[in-house]
Amino acid sequence: MPRRLDAVFLDRDGTINVKAPEGEYVTGPEQLRLLPGAAEGIRMLNRAGVPVVVVTNQRGIALGRMDEADLAGVHQRLQGLLGDRGARIDGIFYCPHDKGVCDCRKPGTLLLRRARSSLGLMTLSHSVMIGDSPSDVEAGRRAGARTVLLDPRADPSPDATQPADVAPTLLDAVRRELAG
Repeated sequence: MPRRLDAVFLDRDGTINVKAPEGEYVTGPEQLRLLPGAAEGIRMLNRAGVPVVVVTNQRGIALGRMDEADLAGVHQRLQGLLGDRGARIDGIFYCPHDKGVCDCRKPGTLLLRRARSSLGLMTLSHSVMIGDSPSDVEAGRRAGARTVLLDPRADPSPDATQPADVAPTLLDAVRRELAG
């Protein structure tokens, strides 16, 4: 029997779209490119009736490399690219702060708590946080969600000796989560 799945929380850069090189940021809509299979994974969640929410650190705002209008343009393009492929994000929550100044920046939990509240969930115990960094996993764990770390070296086969909380791509993680 598949496990109950109330919501899926996704990091953005490196999970849904191609991450900018270290020290750089996706600062404009033209820079956003979806990762292979990301739209398909999100579409599968949409069709299963599972809310999909992005929780993302956007330090580029604090550093002055972009502003909130730029970020809104990036997110509009994200929704457009996904929409072209029959997928959608149900909510986007972001932290515009620099490191160490707030609880919304992952691995803090405020973004996940805000998202949980917007969905009307009492807990995140039947939800999953999927991301490509230890801070994503730590934020999900601290908030009470199941966590999946994306690691392209992970073996996606069902016989894999990898733990259930590691997957090579978002699509592989979604398939596992929906299969329960």
